[in-house]
Formats: sequence, structure tokens, C-alpha cells
Amino acid sequence: MAAQVKSEATKKAEIAVPQERDPPKDKSEITQVADIVVSQDQEPCKGVENRGVAMEIVKVAEENAAIKQENESKTGDVVVEEGEKKDEADESSGDVSPLFPEVENITSFREESNLLCDLKEHEKKALFEMRSKIEEAILANKLFKEKDEQVEEPEKAKLLEEELEKAQKPAVEGQDKEKKEIRAEEEEKPAREKVEEKEKSMQDGEEENKSVKEGGEQEKTHVAIEENVVDIDKDIVLWGVPLLPSKGDMGTDIILLKFLRAREFKVDEAFEMLKNTLHWRKEYNIDSILDEDFGTNLASAAYINGMDREGHPVCYNIFGVFENDEVYNQTFETEEKCDKFLRWRFQLMEKGIRKLNFKPGGAFSLLQINDLKNTPGPSKKELRLATKHAIGLLQDNYPEFVARNIFINVPFWYYAFNAILSPFLTQRTKSKFVFARPARVTEVLLRYIAIEEIPVHYGGLKRENDSDFSIDDGVSEVIVKAGSAEAIEIPAPEVGTLLIWDLTTLGWEVKYKEEFVPTDEESYTIIVSKERKMDWQEESVRNSFKNKEPGKLVLTIENGSYKKKRVLFRYKTKNSSSN
Repeated sequence: MAAQVKSEATKKAEIAVPQERDPPKDKSEITQVADIVVSQDQEPCKGVENRGVAMEIVKVAEENAAIKQENESKTGDVVVEEGEKKDEADESSGDVSPLFPEVENITSFREESNLLCDLKEHEKKALFEMRSKIEEAILANKLFKEKDEQVEEPEKAKLLEEELEKAQKPAVEGQDKEKKEIRAEEEEKPAREKVEEKEKSMQDGEEENKSVKEGGEQEKTHVAIEENVVDIDKDIVLWGVPLLPSKGDMGTDIILLKFLRAREFKVDEAFEMLKNTLHWRKEYNIDSILDEDFGTNLASAAYINGMDREGHPVCYNIFGVFENDEVYNQTFETEEKCDKFLRWRFQLMEKGIRKLNFKPGGAFSLLQINDLKNTPGPSKKELRLATKHAIGLLQDNYPEFVARNIFINVPFWYYAFNAILSPFLTQRTKSKFVFARPARVTEVLLRYIAIEEIPVHYGGLKRENDSDFSIDDGVSEVIVKAGSAEAIEIPAPEVGTLLIWDLTTLGWEVKYKEEFVPTDEESYTIIVSKERKMDWQEESVRNSFKNKEPGKLVLTIENGSYKKKRVLFRYKTKNSSSN
């Protein structure tokens, strides 16, 4: 028998995708959030010492939000901040279907297209020019050579200066002895004329030998040049993608477009950025960084877990980990440890890129979740400097690798701080920022990640090493109107049936209880879980019950607030014969 539900029919809200057209001025947005979070030189908390200043900052934030909303209404774009949505439209809906409605497959956002047909004319022109420059540089073996020569030039200039200083010093000292030497020279002149005649005859023979020797050296140089041409490396790759356009790899244009977008489609700047990235990777041995072992001390500080709705790998950054003094000192106590921290962060980035698909239609960037709960303050100078350094290198060498930067558990001071910084950020950068207060974390994450992929400590249903449910198991939802209650009924007609269920609430602040109601009216109702209040600080519910008589499990959600609540759940039944 299908489970019975009395609830309001859900209306599905589409989330518009921000498609900001203003590109960054000089750097990509990769992990740019951490720079704002950690770089707290201005100490925003201390700067807001009186109520009047605080209200002014909040007023600025509200005005910026109003301007942003007005602009978005004109362009049709929506920048999601805190997941605020109006509920009035849904409140007017009538009775629900007796069957559990499946959770809607929300379209969160899509990346900019890398297909040639979707590019604008100036973007196509820039891409063609970038292809040509890369092809020419690789075939002429100049992609690395030019940079090496630039590095050597300052060293050569320094050596030249030292030689000039040495040459000038004896010249000055020789002025005092000049008169004495003139007299000696006049006395030795007759003898020297005879010696010069002999030397002249010897020089004629040496010049002939020298011309023969120079001819041989020219031949050797010519041979060496030919050998260099033969040794051209046409297999230069970046993140596993060949950079030589004539190879015809579908991922080449995707990589080139990342650098072009990071530099506003300015070809020369994008080409220079690409060359710098290749040299940086070579200098720091990034291609072999995946083989390095950094231990498990930082495993909880940042990690990749699951995918979002569009297939982007999700990277979680947990800044609260460094509130622990022991972890902090182990990571930033010395310069050597700071360097290790940087390499560990680069390794995590490379692991995430390994999960990407550099083909048309694939996911070729990451979704960043930045948990600001218990974020260390400005006193943690080493963390601030190390993270700022890491961000600079990530921005320069991993352009356009972040699809969205979602900030969760955002404290009040951060909104004020962000309002001050907002005018200095490009529209392209700001369009990738999403903010969520602690009470709305689950709701905001659900816009981008399926509830089955959201970890339980963020209100989702994903548990590590879960043997009871998988991401393929369906999730249903009911809507609980303001000031009302809804009951989810799970049938158990056979004795010895094991019932297992997950449940989470968006908006929280509801009363929840679990009961087993026997079919026999003369039997007593069994309280599985007493009524309690659920708030945003709790994890999602996971429970089980095995019945000793036929009946049904009833999950009751009471909404005493003035706003509707969404309840997401799933369940399984296992008969005694299958146990």
C-alpha cells in the first residue's frame, strides 16, 4: 500500500542563472572568498564599535542590495543571497495528491558555453588569435625559452655592471703612473719595433688558422640549431589537455578560454598568463604533486565530497578547523610548514581538476563551499598571510576554475565587511558569490546540490559509508502550511517489517514526533520518538523501527511559525523474510 500524505502541493521555483558580462580586471575568481574571509587587516569587528557606525554599514549593505535587485530585475539575472524567497504564491495552493511528490530537480546554474558557435564575435577572434600564438610558440620552441631568457637578462646585466666597475678601477689607478711609463716607453721603442715585426709575421699565420677554426664552429652551430628544431616538444599538456591546437583535442579551446576570460579576452595578457602558469608548474614540480604525502592533519580543513546538480565536484573549505591551537601551530608554526600548507592546497586543487571533464557539455570547474563557522579572527596572522599567498597563486595559475563560491554560516560582521568591499569587486566576481545565514544553510545548498549529496551536518541526507541508502534512492517532500501540521504515514502490514527513514526540514523550527499506530484499534499506539523541537543546529533525522503487529508508522510535523516549511524524506521497508 502506498504511503498516505495530506499536504499542500508544492510549487517549483526556477532559479535564474547569473550570467554577468563584466569580466575580472586581472585575476580569476578562484577561491577569492578566502581572501576576503581571512584578510582581516581592517579588523571589521573592532571598526564597528558603536551602534551608529554599525547602522551606517548595514544601511550601505541594504542600499547595495536594493541597487543589485533593481539591476537584476532589468536584466533577468538573479544573484542568490541567503536563499530568500517569497512564500505567498505557494500558500494559495490546495490539497495535495495522496502520493508522495518527488523532490524537484532544480536547475541551479550553468557555466558559460565553450562552444565556438555560442561565442561572441570578439571572443571568437580572440580565441583564434590565441590558438595561433600558442601554435607558433610551441613549434618555434619559444614557449619556455623566452621566459628563461627574461630570467637570465637581469643576471647578465648585473655581471656586466661588475665588469665595468673592475675595468674603471685600474684605469683611475693608472693615471698616476702614466708619466713614468711614457719615459720608459721612449727608451724601449727601438727594441720594440724589432719585436713587432716578428709578431706580425706570426699573426698572419694565426689568422689563417683562426678562419679555418671559425668555419668549423659555424658548421657546428648550424648542426646544433638543426638538432634543436628536431627536438621540439609538441606534446606540452596542461591538466592532461594538449596545448597544441593542431592536435585537435576538444579540451584545448576550453583551457585557452579560461585564460582569455580571466584577462577580459585580451590575447597578449592571456598568453603571458598561460606562459607564467607553465613556468610556475615547472618550477614547483606541480605535475608530480599528486604523488606527495602530506599526512592527514589537514584532511578536515578542506576536502572534495560529491557533485552538485550540474556535475561539478564540490570542495568544502572549513575555516573553523584552525581555531584549534594545536592544529594551527602544526600548520603555520614555521616557514617550512607554511610552504607545506601551500603545496597541500595545490594538491587538493589538482585532485579536484582530475574529476573534471574538459569536453563540450562537461563540468570543467568546481563548486566551492566555504564554511565560516568559528572562523579565526585577525589575531591569526600566519593563517591570514599563508591563505592570502595561496589565493594569489591559485588565482594566477588556476583561472576560471570556480563555478560558484557559496558562503555558509555567515556571521553578521561578514555582511558589514562585504558591504564595504563590494564596490571594489568586479561584477563578474560578485555574481559568483552566494551567502547563507546559519538558519538557511540547507535551503541555500539545496539550490545547487541534491539533498542526497548534502552532508547530514548541513541538513542533508548524505552519510559516509551509508549501507542503508544510496544517492539513487528517491526523496519525497511535503509542504507544511503556516500554523498547521502534516503526517507522513509509512505502512507496515506485515509483522516483523523493519522500517528505516531519513527526514530533514527546510526552515527548521518545527515540532516533530514519531509513532507506530497498530491496525487493531484495541492496541496501544507506540511512541517511537517523543515530540521535540527541531532547529537549524540539528542534523537530519535517521531512525528505524521493527513492528510486532500490523500497522503504520506516522511521522508528524507541526509548524507553529507564520511561514510554510518544506519537509524532505525517504524510507525503506525490509520484510522479515529478507532480514
